[in-house]
Amino acid sequence: MNIFNNLKSRIYVALEAMMAAGELPAGLALDRVTVEPPRDPAHGDAATNAAMVLSKLAGMKPRDLAEKLRVRLDALDFVTETSVDGPGFLNMRLDDTIWRAQVAGILRHGTNFGDSTLGQGKQVNVEYVSANPTGPLTAGHARGAVVGDALANLLQKAGYAVCKEYYINDAGNQVATLARSTYLRYLEALGEGPADIPEGFYPGEYLKDVGKALADRDGDKWKGRDEAEWLEPIRNFAIDSLMEEIRTDLKALGVEQTVFSSERKLVEAGKVEAVLATLTEAGHVYTGVLEPPKGKTPEDWEPRPQTLFRSTAFGDDVDRPLKKSNGSWTYFANDIAYHLDKFERGFATMIDIWGADHGGYIKRMQAAVKAVTGGKGDLDVKTCQLVHMFDNGKPVRMSKRAGTFVTLRDVIEAVGKDVVRFIMLTRRNDQTLEFDFAKVTEQSRDNPVFYVQYAHARAHSVLRHAAEALSGQALDDASLAIADLTRLDDPAELALMKRLAGWPRLVESAAEAHEPHRVAFYLQELAAEFHALWNKGRDEASLRFIIAEDEAVTLARMALVRAVAVTIASGLQVMGVVPAEEM
Repeated sequence: MNIFNNLKSRIYVALEAMMAAGELPAGLALDRVTVEPPRDPAHGDAATNAAMVLSKLAGMKPRDLAEKLRVRLDALDFVTETSVDGPGFLNMRLDDTIWRAQVAGILRHGTNFGDSTLGQGKQVNVEYVSANPTGPLTAGHARGAVVGDALANLLQKAGYAVCKEYYINDAGNQVATLARSTYLRYLEALGEGPADIPEGFYPGEYLKDVGKALADRDGDKWKGRDEAEWLEPIRNFAIDSLMEEIRTDLKALGVEQTVFSSERKLVEAGKVEAVLATLTEAGHVYTGVLEPPKGKTPEDWEPRPQTLFRSTAFGDDVDRPLKKSNGSWTYFANDIAYHLDKFERGFATMIDIWGADHGGYIKRMQAAVKAVTGGKGDLDVKTCQLVHMFDNGKPVRMSKRAGTFVTLRDVIEAVGKDVVRFIMLTRRNDQTLEFDFAKVTEQSRDNPVFYVQYAHARAHSVLRHAAEALSGQALDDASLAIADLTRLDDPAELALMKRLAGWPRLVESAAEAHEPHRVAFYLQELAAEFHALWNKGRDEASLRFIIAEDEAVTLARMALVRAVAVTIASGLQVMGVVPAEEM
């Protein structure tokens, strides 16, 4: 139902006919030809760059080529007007029947409206959240969780086969520190813990629950024993306990990932040694001494011979160490093995959602993916900037339970998961986001959650009133789809229909760009046009949605109102938000 794709197909046919007729050289590649709405609606409904991208290959001036193509497009029965503007853009205005047909199509397809075959079932791995299992999820983690989950939903709607994945960072020093911190809370549960948590340990009160649970299960089994005896079992207990809490919090947010991969299991399975052997055999590993970096010295730089990955051969700024001075693997080495594991599981396309503080890690990881997959793997990394928490303009006090941050659970309990999910998508992921508890729950046009949900609820309210006014008249989607939609002829009604028709194109373009925030932007624009049409009916009686004495126009407008509700619901479904029917 993407009318812009349909129009592009017709333009391809016209161009191929021009080649066959000798008006254009044969065999011109058409893959760069696009069709999209012009920036200024006054120029028409659709525009193509065909003349611009083909003119050089055709040996013609863009405007001359556009004029020849224009003759062909003028012959199409659904094209009512064409014009050549600027250096050679070809603008088209389409017959109103095209837009009315979109309304009927929406009612036939329901929330499947916008589904696409763009992805053709291609497998995509979207890895997100992947927080260290050392504490509860924060409000900051919420953003990555929502962006990743909405992106996965968007890709599925666009026809991709998507795996939603969480990478458990359960190897290394941070989980050893977790075990030691848990042991202190365990002793505390037995009545023997220290009064204060030492510096360098995890101080949050959430570990009190873990320590107590351990004491309830094992009694004083670990008390007074050497660290070597209890470190691993307590580490495993703490990780399992906190991962269960993380899963619970994610489920409360509407996020249910299908795969949880363990870094520790990856290391224990020898995957890191295997990837080193692969890179070494390919000539991508050598022993050398890195030059001291300019500016701040990173943690993985050491002035000594190291095992280095030749990442500069794949677009990185400097080569990267794979081993630490004590002979253990760097996090980077483990991450290379993990991404190769994804590739070997069938995911040539990988998307990672990271925090903004990992931005400097992107080039090396993309270089590593190119190296270990022989250029067959592709990694796109989306970084999420910080979320600043406020309540009525004042910074929110930190969570006592967490110790140093506002937890995801705090936020969900305060405003609900739908508000959290929507707000996290109201900015690009690479822009800082301000989350104000008071503003995100107020009922005003300035609150995008309320504004979009109110549009959906208003549509349902109008339909309920129509059912009362048109007693006995069928108002189900199938009946409305065959209403006389020619009665929808006001410019505001046509503009709203055109906005609805843009949803399938938005799904495809947002999926290709890996930008789920575009869905939230689109829904706000659609809601604004719907509210504007409703307000116009208050001022002009002839444009009211329900006109009791004119059943035909009322049915046509109910079809449009229902199409708006369905499209909003389709968009909210991608965002993971439940549409409201009453407010």
